[in-house]
Amino acid sequence: MAMRLKTHWFKPEQPKTPEQNAGAIGFIVWRVARNMLDRMRKAGFDIDVGVPYFAFMREVLAFLVQVADRLAYARLDAASRAAFTTALVLRCADYLEENEGDLLGPVEAGAPSYRERFIDLCNELSAHYAEFGFGDDGPDFGFRRYLGSRVEPLLPEKDRRWVLDQVMDIEVPEAVTLVTRGMDGVFSTEPRPRRASALGAD
Repeated sequence: MAMRLKTHWFKPEQPKTPEQNAGAIGFIVWRVARNMLDRMRKAGFDIDVGVPYFAFMREVLAFLVQVADRLAYARLDAASRAAFTTALVLRCADYLEENEGDLLGPVEAGAPSYRERFIDLCNELSAHYAEFGFGDDGPDFGFRRYLGSRVEPLLPEKDRRWVLDQVMDIEVPEAVTLVTRGMDGVFSTEPRPRRASALGAD
């Protein structure tokens, strides 16, 4: 069953701040990352609940933040794009903080929080992903392969032979399509289409 996303504001014609848009995209990105994890499991990859689960989620979220940032390039000026991407990172970090804390418990005293770890990861990887291209067809080969190379060591040995093909050729195109659709909807200023019931349809 195709993943359904709510992508339109209630009143899209009213201007939204970069932070408001980032909040909406953050929820979409979180759901898309969860969807990718579920699809990987259904394809036979062992991603156990607990530490492996969140290690995978962090990498995918960091990748999708970069995808959203590239898509924002065509929609926002430099200052608004920076504000959007910063707010998006923080929103995803909040989701991780809440979910990791609930499942894994608090971090050790003096250790970085789950939130801080994700922010640090995004800061580190943004420079790496910046080396790769992103065109009309989405992330280029290097962009996609870099995610696969980071996910590969997180999986059991038996799964590592197949993970690059799965991530690059199957999971990334699906995820990028969903995030692109989300960005198109969230940034649209067109009135929302009326539901069939509102039109008097059966």
